[in-house]
Amino acid sequence: MDTALTRLVGVRHPIVQTGMGWVAGPRLVAATANAGALGILASATMTTDRLREAIREVRSRTDAPFGVNLRADAADAADRVAVMVEEGVRVASFALAPSPELISALKEAGVVVIPSIGARRHAEKVAAWGADAVIVQGGEGGGHTGEVATTVLLPQVVDAVGIPVVAAGGFFDGRGLVAALAYGAAGVAMGTRFLLTSDSTVPDAVKARYLAATVKDITVTTAVDGLPHRMLRTDLVSALERSGRAK
Repeated sequence: MDTALTRLVGVRHPIVQTGMGWVAGPRLVAATANAGALGILASATMTTDRLREAIREVRSRTDAPFGVNLRADAADAADRVAVMVEEGVRVASFALAPSPELISALKEAGVVVIPSIGARRHAEKVAAWGADAVIVQGGEGGGHTGEVATTVLLPQVVDAVGIPVVAAGGFFDGRGLVAALAYGAAGVAMGTRFLLTSDSTVPDAVKARYLAATVKDITVTTAVDGLPHRMLRTDLVSALERSGRAK
């Protein structure tokens, strides 16, 4: 399927596997790349040395393009960018908006820059700074998420920027991809759906808990770290919400 996303990053399918910490490791990323989608390696939970090792491990498993997800606010962000450039990584994605200087450094090295955003104004900002595309995550997204629904946020961003827009938040099958393309997106990004695959290193018991959950078993809470977080309702989450903020 040919879209602005597939042409930009050189993959066969307009699908992105997101950079989930402790989940998106070399095995999952390489399997995703070999299947024709864009796998994103999660680096925030790795040391810089481990990141280099992980990139090389992915490279040993696939010749297809893949990316690395970075925290723009990390103290060693520049060191991680240097590793990516030295190792020839195709794509850099960000959970927080990268600075204009960071975007410029990556683009000068030929790396495609795709930040994740949760508001139209953020998409406009990074587009003006030179981002090549954006991942737009609506409130249905797992993990840290915003308050605006994907169906509301996505068309706003598509109309606001002139770069490819990848839709995220609540997508898990072909119907969602078709819907996103109809809205004007160039593809979809998925996290939880890839967490549940056979190439994910998440324990089977955890996968089974996800698969058994209904919509009523999901909650959005700020009790974990102060930011809105969509996750399974568990005894730990309930305890955190009852206990209040740690002093």
